[in-house]
Formats: sequence, C-alpha cells, structure tokens
Amino acid sequence: MANVDPKLLGGVNVLVGVAGGIAAYKSAALVSKLAQSGAGVTVAMTEAAAKFVTPLTFQALSGRPVYTSPWDHIESADPQHIALARNCHVAIVAPCTMDCMAKLATGRCDDIVTLILSAIDRSATRVLLAPAMNAAMWAQPANQRNVKQLIADGFAMIGPDEGWQACRTSGPGRMTEPDALFDAIVAATKRR
Repeated sequence: MANVDPKLLGGVNVLVGVAGGIAAYKSAALVSKLAQSGAGVTVAMTEAAAKFVTPLTFQALSGRPVYTSPWDHIESADPQHIALARNCHVAIVAPCTMDCMAKLATGRCDDIVTLILSAIDRSATRVLLAPAMNAAMWAQPANQRNVKQLIADGFAMIGPDEGWQACRTSGPGRMTEPDALFDAIVAATKRR
C-alpha cells in the first residue's frame, strides 16, 4: 500500500464492520490505511470475525476501542449502536460474508455489526459492502437475491473480485483488495 496524505480523511468518521471470513486479515490493512489518512476509525466485529483476527489488532491499528458484542456497553450516553450509527460518515463491511449479507437483506440484527448498520440512515450515510465468499456461495440463488435486495435497500457493493480463494479454487467471490476499498471510501466521503 502506498503512502497516503495524513489529512486526506481528516474529520471523517469511518465505521469498519468485520464479519467472519478468512478475508478479515485484509481488513487490518484497510483500517491502518484509513487511520494513516486521518480518519477516525471505529471497528465492529462479529464473534466469528474474532476467530480470524483479534480485536486487539484492530484496536492497535485504529487507536480506538473495538466493538464485539451488542451486550458490552463501552459508551455511557446513548445505546452504543445508535451513537456509532449517528457519528459515522461512511460505513463499510469488509469482509461481508454470505451470512452477513443475508442478515442485512432480511433485517436481522443479532450481532454488533448488523445492529449498528440497522441504525444508519442510508439516505444520508453511505454503507459499502465488500462481499467475500467462495465462488459457489457467491453464485447461490439466495445470495444473488440478497445482493439485489441490498442494492435496492441502498447498500453499495464493492466487488467481489475474481481470483484465488482460501478453498483452493479460483473464481468470483474474492474480497476486493484494501487499496480499492480505501478508494471507494474516499469517493463515498465526497458524496456527503
């Protein structure tokens, strides 16, 4: 990743949701680049995501507490999901797994990532999704229905790309690389 202007995203609050897929390791590079660009970065992780990358990694990179449960209250004023939703200027879920996409498409919010996203007014705040899954999962009719529903509901899809996957196959479903995700976040901030 190339060096970034440390003032590029100054004053911009970015919520990074991390769902439970192997591509979660790439999200660490994204969080680092966002922080280096001056953004205020808050990370929320599903329980499954913490099996791939620890919250401590994201805390060290963002310089902020990491949210891993709807039940752990870190803020003292508003319910944390409401305050986090109100304060972010752009949100991204990277990786956004098939499970996470299904929850968002059907309005389920039983983890901290989907709970925060449920409280974001997408008419005012861009929510980007970076799908990451095996090619067969990406192609499933249920998943493709969810993609259409999410786009209709105002979410923006960034990817997926094609390429080598952890299941030792190649095809569509690979999470878009962190540099491209960063560029998408920068472009989304221009729309505010």
